[in-house]
Amino acid sequence: MLLLLPLAALPMLRRRSDALAFSNLAWLPVDRVGRALSPVWRALGVLALASLVVGLAGPGQSGAQIQRTGRGAEVLILLDRSSSMDSVIRPWNSSGGGLEVGDSKGKIVRELLAQFVTKRQDDRFALITFSTRPMTTVPFTERRDVVLAGLSAAGIGRGLPDTDMGSALLMAIRQFEGRPYSGSRVVLIASDGGAQLDAPTRQKIEAGLARQRIGVYWIYIRTSHNSADLKGLTADADESVEEISLHRFFSKLATPYHLYQTDDAGAMAAAVAEIDRQQNQPLSFLERVPRRDHSGALFTIALACCVALLAWRSIEVRGWS
Repeated sequence: MLLLLPLAALPMLRRRSDALAFSNLAWLPVDRVGRALSPVWRALGVLALASLVVGLAGPGQSGAQIQRTGRGAEVLILLDRSSSMDSVIRPWNSSGGGLEVGDSKGKIVRELLAQFVTKRQDDRFALITFSTRPMTTVPFTERRDVVLAGLSAAGIGRGLPDTDMGSALLMAIRQFEGRPYSGSRVVLIASDGGAQLDAPTRQKIEAGLARQRIGVYWIYIRTSHNSADLKGLTADADESVEEISLHRFFSKLATPYHLYQTDDAGAMAAAVAEIDRQQNQPLSFLERVPRRDHSGALFTIALACCVALLAWRSIEVRGWS
């Protein structure tokens, strides 16, 4: 588009159509104002055309990366989206407590995670949902509104019956690869079930967590007597139970691991608050600033010049009466 820039010189050329015929030039009055403003008229024309051409070329400021610092962590939320999370909670403990009747486990978890994300002003979040297959819903971002939209979208429809915790954990670890280590890293699992991981998968998860220096937080949603109680396991606990097997595996990791077993809504809120307190370390990250387009300002200049030229044209003598 810049090759058209020489066209901006067209207003400097004199045109025959601008001349007016008169029998004797000596009889005409001296037009001092017109002579003084004639260069301004031509300059406005040149500026209007030049602004249009440069504006069409799309000038702007290239995107950049700005280093920001704060206190927080890089938190990847691994959200169970299986059909069991859609089940409606009913009171089950002897004291009459438990979660509110009519609320699903998924709904309660999403609401509490949304509060957690809203409070953490300096964190960078990512969101992966999983059932039969894991899916990256939101890559790492400092935009909390995007993460909240992802959590809200996780409540649409119903989940599939199976869960693949191993693939979900491996995908979560891959999200940290290639990123400079700039502060605390956490995989926050929210699930109501466990998994029986085979030996190769365990080795990959253990090596990946250690290599990327990632801590694991498991919000285990226990809402029935039939669910495993992980808070007081004995040495002879049956590891054929998926929840017990996964908890034992996490407990043997070299990286930090914390279990939060939630039996009611209050316990879940307390678990999220505890994570909020612990993961508050210095954090620095690069924020990508989008490209800034300046063509709008040039089009505004061209419009103002055209308006001035139209005003000039309205008072110009274009014939003799």
